[in-house]
Amino acid sequence: MGVSHFGYSPLARSCGALGGAHKALYAKGLTAYGEDMIISDTPAVLRTRAWADYALIDSGHGRKLERYGSYLVVRPEPQCFWAPRYPELWEDADAVFDPAGDEDEGRWSFTRRPDEQWSLGWQQVKFYGRFTNFRHLAFFPEQAANWAWQAQALKTRPGARVLNLFGYTGVASLVAAAAGAKVTHVDASKKSVAYARDNAVLSGMAEAPIRWIVEDARKYVQREVKRGSKYEGIILDPPKYGRGPTGEVWRLFEDLPEMVHLCAQLLSDEAAFLLLNAYAARISGPALSGIVAEALGQQHGGRIDYGELTLVEDSKPPKGLKPSDIAPREIGLSFFARWQA
Repeated sequence: MGVSHFGYSPLARSCGALGGAHKALYAKGLTAYGEDMIISDTPAVLRTRAWADYALIDSGHGRKLERYGSYLVVRPEPQCFWAPRYPELWEDADAVFDPAGDEDEGRWSFTRRPDEQWSLGWQQVKFYGRFTNFRHLAFFPEQAANWAWQAQALKTRPGARVLNLFGYTGVASLVAAAAGAKVTHVDASKKSVAYARDNAVLSGMAEAPIRWIVEDARKYVQREVKRGSKYEGIILDPPKYGRGPTGEVWRLFEDLPEMVHLCAQLLSDEAAFLLLNAYAARISGPALSGIVAEALGQQHGGRIDYGELTLVEDSKPPKGLKPSDIAPREIGLSFFARWQA
């Protein structure tokens, strides 16, 4: 799993005339925001490569071929403009998702009867793969780059309190708990939280210090602010659109600024990180870093990095196939901004 950098940040140029101290930071690829916070001047590309239970095998013609444990899966990916490297392998797919519209709706077709769920893992955390109704398989493999980062950030913070908002099936919560954190996992979907609990049992972490809460994330955070609750880490991975358990509506572009500002109020004086991730075509790493800087800049120092998460095609050819002369491609899937003390 590697990291590379490219380009420069318009945000870094927007801080006005550079004083002497600011010039010194800028020469290091950093920009000051307020008195104590600095922002990376170069967006990062965080690349997730194949691991034992997952691989991006091939991609092209608007689709991607992936391996989830023993299953070969084809899913839509419009940005894959190129031709596949191993076209003969696609015929062996066990499952193909046929989209029906511009969003994630559609249906699966199978060449063999699939298991309802099957065990997968990333490092010491175990979780179930599932064929959901929205093209996903109950986790997002590109998030492995963020899992590794948060685990490292918590390595020297045993007992840190971590809040995972829009926590879905709980992989990030389990990674945090495995690193020694006390976790509060919040998601509006009762089914997703039930899946997260199943994953905790599968990981041997049923008794880990994780609170599982079915709740509208914004309402929960508003109450936590009123209660004066504090956390050393916050993971915020909101959808573009969603509904709470009692009909609350979430719209990313309208509601994200308030949510980030509320989360900033929940960070303790010993806070380690805030991680913001978003999947939306009209958003970017610099935009996310801007709202994080605004929310945290006056109360916290630290550093903000931002960029894109990608999946990289497996560089090893499948068994029985000759290596392709086409270099492995990568697919950008989400944007992030992350603050660390």
